[in-house]
Amino acid sequence: MTRRPSSGPHLRSSAASLFGTLLRRTREAKGMSQGELARLIPCSRPQITRIEQGLRVPQYSLVTACDTILDTGGELLSIWEEVDWYAQVEHPDWFQRFVRLEAKAVSIQEFQTPWISGLLQTEAYARAILTVGNVTGDEQLLEERVTARLTRQHRVTGPDAPLLTVILAETALRQTVGGRQVMHDQLLHLLRMGGRRNVTVQVAPFALGELNRLSTSLIILTSPEGRKCAYSETLAHGHFLENPQKVQEWQRRYDQLRGDALSRQDSARLIRSVMEGLLNMSSTAPDLSRAVWRKASYSGPEAGNCVEAATGLPGLVPVRDSKDPAGPVLVFPAAAWASFVTAVRSGEFPASV
Repeated sequence: MTRRPSSGPHLRSSAASLFGTLLRRTREAKGMSQGELARLIPCSRPQITRIEQGLRVPQYSLVTACDTILDTGGELLSIWEEVDWYAQVEHPDWFQRFVRLEAKAVSIQEFQTPWISGLLQTEAYARAILTVGNVTGDEQLLEERVTARLTRQHRVTGPDAPLLTVILAETALRQTVGGRQVMHDQLLHLLRMGGRRNVTVQVAPFALGELNRLSTSLIILTSPEGRKCAYSETLAHGHFLENPQKVQEWQRRYDQLRGDALSRQDSARLIRSVMEGLLNMSSTAPDLSRAVWRKASYSGPEAGNCVEAATGLPGLVPVRDSKDPAGPVLVFPAAAWASFVTAVRSGEFPASV
């Protein structure tokens, strides 16, 4: 299995070197040493050195930190997002070919089992998946591949985004990857992405049985000229089908599966249900650092029943005592909280409950 040449252990030169040079010049223009920048991020000084030398793929979180610290107004992140980091990391030639075709596709149709589609993965979920395949324990290669996968996702949210249709086997929702919190956040991300105009997420439930499902993951790509190819992958190789008749056979099977799968709305309800179940089992609350809290209409500045709820988490309603913002937070399924509020307003419970 041949691989593309690299300028370092894993990276090709070009874009990685140019980004590293830009970071170095920006840092030096601010009169800051590598050690000082590393302490403020925070990360190790050798990590900054390797990025500036074009030998390491910088992570999204590190780039945004550099933007803030070096006061570039988002310039570093804008350039980072333009780089095809997948081309900078060693991959088998057959996968490089797939990525090139995917980057030009106007339509991407996927069936994925047993994982969430790579185009819809969170950073933490992707890291957990790629860690399993990182048999050498090479941490640098792991981080490079995580960053490369996240960069590949930019196409889905960009100005010329393709139509993305993803059918997930229910197994992908219920198989906990990286722990309950990681999986909860992944499902929340799935709901948010499924709400985009160019993205459709459907679930093939267990109830379909094996006979009505595809036996392997499948991706059908449509080029701007209307040509289609089908792609599937094993542990050691990628398989392309470009014969129009063969591709059409797989397209028919995909269309049948899509017709049998849950609708977009029912799929979202199932995803939300699984997500809420994960949260109810977990002692770790979701990230509320950016939550917008609103005080309940029953609360007053001097009253004892000062309750406020946060918005912005699909399917969930965090609730806390407005007099003690740093205190404990209770997280309810949105449907359960709405039912409770309705009951209070109708007089079934006293407002002091």
